[in-house]
Amino acid sequence: MSLFNLTGKVALITGSTKGIGLAIARRMAQVGAQVVISSRNQQACDEVADLINAEGGVAVAIACNINYKEQLRLLVEKTTAHFGGIDILVCNAALNPYYGSSQDIPDEAFDKIMNANIGSAHRLCQLVLPGMAARGGGAVIIVSSIAGLKGSTVLGAYGISKAADMQMARNLAVEWGPKNIRVNCIAPGLIRTDFARALWENPETYAATVAQYPLRRIGEPDEIAGAAIFLASEAGSFTTGQTLVIDGGGTIAG
Repeated sequence: MSLFNLTGKVALITGSTKGIGLAIARRMAQVGAQVVISSRNQQACDEVADLINAEGGVAVAIACNINYKEQLRLLVEKTTAHFGGIDILVCNAALNPYYGSSQDIPDEAFDKIMNANIGSAHRLCQLVLPGMAARGGGAVIIVSSIAGLKGSTVLGAYGISKAADMQMARNLAVEWGPKNIRVNCIAPGLIRTDFARALWENPETYAATVAQYPLRRIGEPDEIAGAAIFLASEAGSFTTGQTLVIDGGGTIAG
């Protein structure tokens, strides 16, 4: 059996109706995982689940706004009721409502970033990990960002939240390792998603960014999905508490 086989595993993936989350969900389904598609919009979730099922995978759609703990609780309960438990948790959903200096960020925007990007992952792990441990272990993947590794004049609060994701992974890896639960982060660079559209659609910003990347190009969502499968599968069975940087070499050369 392939080291990258996820047959029989249940994967809950937030923010999985587009971009990186969608790529992870489709690719995990292709290697055997039963996937839960989740985002705020039920129709969007249904469309993606239908797509995966039509491709021969197994997917269900459960809408959830990650900003609300009660909705997170219902997401976990509905997933468990449908599939019997959760083996893989991918905390991908995040937001960034502000682009500018830390000095000028409104309190509301700062609090919103921290609650969504850190709080939702923390709460989901609280809800999922005890059941995951009872099933004999599993894997948590938090989609962070290289913004958490570098200083920025315009993404300060977002960068703080993504650095916190990396520390959360280290903490949880230590806490839950004895229960055979591995927790890791993926830190993408600039990827062609709607979330990063403001960066890659602007020709000047794009050119300045990829000029610092040794590969001289933007990344694609599928190039993150492969790393998620590695971290969720037997191939990554001795990897925990780590941040896997996938950025075309940007952080080593920029």
